[in-house]
Amino acid sequence: MKKDRRDFLKIAGLAAVAGIGAPSAFGSLLRGSDEALAAAPAAGGEEAAKSGKRLGMVINVRAFAAQPELAEKCTEVCHSIHNVPDFGNPKDEIKWIWKDKYNNVFADSSHYKRPGGLAEVPVLALCNHCDKPPCVRACPTKATFKKSDGVVAMDYHRCIGCRFCMAACPYGARSFNWRDPRGKDENGNPFIKTLNPKFPARMRGVVEKCNFCTERLAVGQIPACVEAVAGTGAMFFGDLNDPNSEISQILSLYYTVQRKPSLGTYPSLFYII
Repeated sequence: MKKDRRDFLKIAGLAAVAGIGAPSAFGSLLRGSDEALAAAPAAGGEEAAKSGKRLGMVINVRAFAAQPELAEKCTEVCHSIHNVPDFGNPKDEIKWIWKDKYNNVFADSSHYKRPGGLAEVPVLALCNHCDKPPCVRACPTKATFKKSDGVVAMDYHRCIGCRFCMAACPYGARSFNWRDPRGKDENGNPFIKTLNPKFPARMRGVVEKCNFCTERLAVGQIPACVEAVAGTGAMFFGDLNDPNSEISQILSLYYTVQRKPSLGTYPSLFYII
């Protein structure tokens, strides 16, 4: 994208935001305030949609704790097929799915009198594909949008790099390309080790995140991370609104938790602890 066009889109995007008519609410989104998000009414009603298709995921923390190599497997396959660059430093890190400590993933949960080893248990984190996604409301160009199946997707060509969606997301699930993902490091090594021609590589100045493998869903496949750990009981995927789906059956059998449920975003990710 040429610089003059990107500058124009940024100006247009800011003008669109200015026309929303709710500067104080939008300012809260920019500050990433969990309290403001919790106080703000969720778009489209007070409950998650109970009709229509709504895709979701269950992550079994117990299974990943018992087999730590599964987390690396998920990350590797996801980043490989989606051309996620490796810039070689935490400051520029691009992540679609990653592992973190339990304390960090569930920072808002009570950790009083919990099992001693739980704090160090690796927990997978990714976009929560919220039913009421604040990132969608914050995006001035509709580069981030919610599909009819519940997937929160992105159109990279529409992204102007304003990063409003990053400020609005309370889960830290979005990354910004400060560098050209298709470039090389100082030693001539490409940031994308093996380019997958079936998925578009991004450009400098855009945001990206997990898309629930929407390109695979379109051809009847499941997300790559779920497929990678098939048979281990570590991950489950399906329609949350279908009572006969595998994921609905799992949710009816196990107690699960979600990340920051008090914010009213209604995440589509559930964790078996």
